[in-house]
Amino acid sequence: MSASGRLAAALVAAGAILCGAQAAVAEESGSVRLIRTYVQDYVTFDFDGGSITGGTLEGSVTVLQSSGGPFVEGTHERVTCLAYARRSEAGLDLEAPCTMTAPSGDEWYTISRRTSGDVETGGGGPGTLDILGGTGAYAGLSGTCTYEVEYLPDDWVSMIADCTWQR
Repeated sequence: MSASGRLAAALVAAGAILCGAQAAVAEESGSVRLIRTYVQDYVTFDFDGGSITGGTLEGSVTVLQSSGGPFVEGTHERVTCLAYARRSEAGLDLEAPCTMTAPSGDEWYTISRRTSGDVETGGGGPGTLDILGGTGAYAGLSGTCTYEVEYLPDDWVSMIADCTWQR
């Protein structure tokens, strides 16, 4: 190979390394807007002057907007949650850990928390959600989200979340 050929090859290799490094940095943090829709299967009963609600949420999550990284706009994943809520004179205390499963089999985990609103049709409210990591493309991921949830007729639930994440 001639000297000019070796120089051209070196420049191409250097450019590839720099582009790869920029892509790696770009995937170290970002933002994502999600919509989750679920069907709930809750049980509620009276407890100590208030109530306890618990059950599952099964549905899907769709990436509406993304700055990149493991979240790709327009993708859909399966979501399964277990929700627990206690209503007392002090208010609402709700927690819902969830697992999202991509078509690839990679999973990521969140936990939602809410202290206002309710879990009745026509209700809902604002909350926070923590991203807790995952497997495959989601390994090492963490982040926080704000969300708004709405309880719809016929046991449907809709949530929109705005998140920031990092590795």
